[in-house]
Amino acid sequence: MIVKVKDDLIAVIEIKAHVGSFGNNFNNRVEEALGSATDFWAAYRESTFKPSARPWLGYLMLLEDAPGSTRDSKPKKLPHYPMRKEFEMISYCRRYEIFCERLVRERLYDATCFLTSRAKDGLDGQYSEPNKELSFDNFAVSLGARAAAFANLKM
Repeated sequence: MIVKVKDDLIAVIEIKAHVGSFGNNFNNRVEEALGSATDFWAAYRESTFKPSARPWLGYLMLLEDAPGSTRDSKPKKLPHYPMRKEFEMISYCRRYEIFCERLVRERLYDATCFLTSRAKDGLDGQYSEPNKELSFDNFAVSLGARAAAFANLKM
């Protein structure tokens, strides 16, 4: 999702969902998020979005709350390096949570939102937030602050 006001790029939000095939697709979602952020900031560095001030970049992930995503699982052993302790026996849900935290801590994204929802409950708008730091409210407040700052600049 792209937010522009005239020629000014205000914000970009990458929105992803992951349903089923958790083991097959987790690494793909991680690679996509890292690649998108890296490409975005390279474009910004090269003045692609001129005359815009620094845009806000957000990442929102909705993960299916299912046994395959919430059950702890042992990852495949790495042939050349030891597995980091924090990844030895955790669920894909927890892996996404760690990943979303790190996207912000590494300053690749200004904010991330991580939600989970069961297939049948999601149709009614029900979801869970496994980590308050990655809540929709925090995400929206961060985006709103950027929008307010832009509005003040243009006054």
